[in-house]
Amino acid sequence: MSLSVLICDDSNLARKQVLRSLPETLSANAQIATNGVEALKILRSNNIDVLFLDLTMPEIDGVGVLQGIQKMGVTPIVFVISADIQPEMQSKVLELGAKAFIRKPVKSEVLLQHLKENGLV
Repeated sequence: MSLSVLICDDSNLARKQVLRSLPETLSANAQIATNGVEALKILRSNNIDVLFLDLTMPEIDGVGVLQGIQKMGVTPIVFVISADIQPEMQSKVLELGAKAFIRKPVKSEVLLQHLKENGLV
């Protein structure tokens, strides 16, 4: 099974770190967005199965992307990866449909565990 992946983060370093942490079966099909506007455009025109989403970005932040996903009716599996670890924010993104909140900097073993828990590897 080949899954399409979107990594959305305004930090090039963070995007590369997520990409390196993914199993090859997922990284091979990964697309990149540098902000929420790009992410929503990709989500509108592509069937994305898995979204790794930062919260703090220019133009449209991660919460705005989650709200946009709900309005569009698309259903990617979303993992929020952020340094904003406030409990209120964690609750908010989970209420908006994220499967997990992963703390930056992402650790390969943590990411892999979440992928396994959601049947993606």
